[in-house]
Amino acid sequence: MGPRGAQVYLATARASFRQQSTYRAATVAGAFTNTVFGFLLVAVLRAAYADRAASGLTTVGRLDVVGAVTFTFVAQGLVTAVGAFGWREVAERVRTGDIAVDLYRPVSFSGWWAAVWAGRAAFAIIARGLPPFLFGALVYHLRLPTHAATWPAFLLAVVLATMVSSRLWLAVNLLAFWLVEIRGMLILTVNLLMMTSGFLIPLQFVTGWLGTVCRFAPFAALGQFPIEVFLEVRAGWRAWLPQIVWILVLEAAVQATLTAARRKVVIQGG
Repeated sequence: MGPRGAQVYLATARASFRQQSTYRAATVAGAFTNTVFGFLLVAVLRAAYADRAASGLTTVGRLDVVGAVTFTFVAQGLVTAVGAFGWREVAERVRTGDIAVDLYRPVSFSGWWAAVWAGRAAFAIIARGLPPFLFGALVYHLRLPTHAATWPAFLLAVVLATMVSSRLWLAVNLLAFWLVEIRGMLILTVNLLMMTSGFLIPLQFVTGWLGTVCRFAPFAALGQFPIEVFLEVRAGWRAWLPQIVWILVLEAAVQATLTAARRKVVIQGG
């Protein structure tokens, strides 16, 4: 990718950021919802820890109550940035035929949509990610990183999480070339994501083989792993390795699907 290509992607990300900033009422409502949901989840977790404390147990998988509360508010800050509730813009363009314009752009189809997603994610982190954490910090004692190096490590983990999510949702959307209506696939993906990503409950509470499966699935790379970096449970290059692997795997899936989709468009005469 040359300098001109980089400028195109940067301009696309900026335009996407500005577009999201125009929906002010929706942004405020979303931030409020994330905050309230965070407090509800924290109430449930604190009750669970109080019940365990009665038996002399103070941690769950080395995660104490302060860590669990912090985990929850960081999760609420990330949930919108990774599109945890679904995204279908590309699928809609497939349905209307506008996807032909995207396929003939003189830039990478995958890269262009990654730039669109980057702009959306950046705005979501600022406008809908910070408020839940800040309000949570006003009410509860939250655990901040003790090492300065953790902050850039967490930022990188968040960037990688948004990259994983952009590849994941693009791969799901491209199924519209065959399914046309992907609503069912979106619902299935969202449900799997919410149950196995750590956004509803830290995966420390999921034990045995199911916990292992959850951690090897791509969804943990969106929430559980970045939050563990913030809590300094994960450190070093191994903290980002699962995310990098899933970016590569999902990008390969996107490219394979695109190749097959282009043949389908040609066969149909589009």
